[in-house]
Amino acid sequence: MTNKLLSKPLSKSFTAFFNSEKASGLVLIVCTVVSMLLANSPAGPAYLKVLHSHLGSLSIEHWINDGLMAIFFLHIGLELERELYNGELSNLKQALLPVLAAGGGICLPSLIHFALNAGTATQAGMGIPMATDIAFAIGVLALLGSRVPASLKVFLTALAVIDDLGAIIIIAVFYTAQLSIAYLAGAISMFCLLLALNRFFRVTSIVPYLVGGVVLWFLMLKSGVHATIAGVLLAFTIPFSAKEDDEKSPSHRLEHWLNRPVTFLILPIFALANTGITINADSIQYLASANSVGVILGLVVGKPLGITLVSFLAVVSGLCALPLDLNWRHIIGAGLLGGIGFTMSVFITNLAFVGNVEAINTSKLAIVLASLTAGVVGCLWLRLFSKANP
Repeated sequence: MTNKLLSKPLSKSFTAFFNSEKASGLVLIVCTVVSMLLANSPAGPAYLKVLHSHLGSLSIEHWINDGLMAIFFLHIGLELERELYNGELSNLKQALLPVLAAGGGICLPSLIHFALNAGTATQAGMGIPMATDIAFAIGVLALLGSRVPASLKVFLTALAVIDDLGAIIIIAVFYTAQLSIAYLAGAISMFCLLLALNRFFRVTSIVPYLVGGVVLWFLMLKSGVHATIAGVLLAFTIPFSAKEDDEKSPSHRLEHWLNRPVTFLILPIFALANTGITINADSIQYLASANSVGVILGLVVGKPLGITLVSFLAVVSGLCALPLDLNWRHIIGAGLLGGIGFTMSVFITNLAFVGNVEAINTSKLAIVLASLTAGVVGCLWLRLFSKANP
């Protein structure tokens, strides 16, 4: 019989992070609805034309997806750094369950999509159902209030952070354009320089890292590797204190400063720019395509199955233990909410089908429908469970 782990009190950093992501989910819902209404209104063509108009060498849409989203990825990197240093991922025994669960939630959905699309033009979309949207998933948990165990919030958050890390690796490895070795070498050199400022010269001012981060972003953009990866790399060069809730830590201060801009500016702009999905008779028809079915099944079926199955095997084998206040119905609920892909799924869609407007549009529609289904079913599942077990 496997011993269950006691849950520990939530840190101030985690509580603040949870609350910010909760607000972000609500804002994203509003922006997504507004964007879809605009795209399908008489103002739709003008709205889309503005997004595709150029500002310098890049379109406004590209500035949002390659520029502003690099700041979002920096925020993710800072969150991941905190989790690794003094969060739920800092203790191997506690981290192993969400890490393994995230692996199942990444692999099974992509395999489902691949099985349906192997050898076709839409095979590149296998990365779309891999990721979990932290903001939306936590937003749904927030609707359930205190009836949700604290350990479930921690488990789902840690799982989603690892999920995002997996998606970042997938983007860097499989969605890289034509590679420029010279620019990539320059980006790596800048990363090493910033790392040296931290580790050897003990520079604690944030300014040199942000200036270097801009250079790193430019070099990464020119290298062919997606420019947003620069945000994650930059996060791991910024000094971090292993002392829990150390508000003087540069990494802690920057993460705290970025919370509101990312929540109320960057992600809403991303949603407005990327969920302008035009819906017509053809769009509904294309939902039956192998790509759309792969995305929907991957998120709605593959995610909960992968997360729950791998978690079960990990616990039964003795590798991990469930926290004291969780049971398997909680894990199934977390798996269902893991099917809310949205932000990262939409982001990967843009990379997978560059120039294919039809595939991008129908993939995004499939993501919205699948995420809505996963959110509603997950919420109802956990609500029913909470009523039965007060």
